[in-house]
Amino acid sequence: MNTFIQGIGRRRLVCAIGAVMLAALAMPATAQNAKATAPAAAQKAKAPAQPAGPVQIELFQQLPPSRVKALQELVERFNAQSTASQVTLVDTGWQAAKPPHMVILNSTDEEAFLSGKVRYKPVSTLMKESGVALQTVKLPAMVTRKPVNANGQLLALPVGMNTPVLYFNRAAFKRAGLNAEAPSVTTWSDLQNVLNKLTTVSKCPLTIVEPAQVLIENVSAWDNVPILSGSKQPIFNGLFHVKYISQMASWSRAGLLKIFQTRAETEERFTKGECTVLIGPSDAWADFRQQNGLDAGVARLPYIDEAPGAPQNTLAVSNASLWATVGQKAAEYKAVANFINFWLQPENQIIWQRDTGYLPLNKAGFFASESTLLGDSLENIRIAIGQLVNKPATSHSAIQPSIEREAARRIMDEELAEVWADRKSAKAALDSAVMRLSTGGKK
Repeated sequence: MNTFIQGIGRRRLVCAIGAVMLAALAMPATAQNAKATAPAAAQKAKAPAQPAGPVQIELFQQLPPSRVKALQELVERFNAQSTASQVTLVDTGWQAAKPPHMVILNSTDEEAFLSGKVRYKPVSTLMKESGVALQTVKLPAMVTRKPVNANGQLLALPVGMNTPVLYFNRAAFKRAGLNAEAPSVTTWSDLQNVLNKLTTVSKCPLTIVEPAQVLIENVSAWDNVPILSGSKQPIFNGLFHVKYISQMASWSRAGLLKIFQTRAETEERFTKGECTVLIGPSDAWADFRQQNGLDAGVARLPYIDEAPGAPQNTLAVSNASLWATVGQKAAEYKAVANFINFWLQPENQIIWQRDTGYLPLNKAGFFASESTLLGDSLENIRIAIGQLVNKPATSHSAIQPSIEREAARRIMDEELAEVWADRKSAKAALDSAVMRLSTGGKK
């Protein structure tokens, strides 16, 4: 971890303390013609202008309902300490004639927002023009490329980053006679042994959130296996992937693995105790810890033991990013910059990670995740970061923008669904997914 922080922390971490006070100075007018006799009314000094109120900033958000409270509390803390500007959460989206100053978009809406004309002002540019330091680290190769330009500068603030990890129900593990504190699930073969034992206490030993992201994108990166050719064409229908997805298909037929349609349903099955092991986004930890009666543990994503050099690193994607919209006034951009700066302060980073489960955005957040003072509040962050920095990213284990697209993931999940339904073999489904991606999504 320290090596990673040193590597990506070449920028200085700038902690903003206090606020800059601006005062308007009125210069009294003087008569230019001393010989002229002005009427008495004209001689009166002008009444001083009333000071303007705080700059009003609007923020639209599409965070999951369980994360909205954390954002509301962040906004309240900012407003309580700011006299120059105030942030208000609004329902007006980016499609409006007069869009809000900031928008936090989910992956689907983000792609629509980024299509066509430019609707955003890059965060790095906004901060520089506003004279406010940007306290983030340079995003490494295993992190989503969506909010970053070709020069590595931030276009948006990826406030909702996560990577897949493994969660397990400790009570169910105990009933099955398994180690409920540190289960041995290092490899997928280990996991299969555990799942076989869990069949005695559960009808759903394993479930997976967003299978394409986990089983194609992240398993490939974690095992350092390419999913694109040198010409950036999809190639995840070779022997490695076919063998692996075939194994998952056999788990599905044997009742070890059950796939549900949405993230919400999948996580609900786990929180209710219906499913015993869940592989899904690292931010889900924040939800699981709030569930009464659920004693959940978190561990690393398994790797394939036959893969040379595995494990490598997993991938960090952003399910929500903060964008600043174009066409706003300089004073309003300054207020946006101050809000972003406030969000990145160490104490706010810690609270954001704890309450949302999302990955840190700067060195302060990384250091906080290593602290033992917060108990297991940030255990998911520690596991997630450990995966992300397990080894330096390679060309195979870096994020692949063409695969990261929502349309590409939808195609892969559609084809994998045919495998779970036992309507296609792993080879046929992966061949179809590769063909559809190579031909623009056509079936």
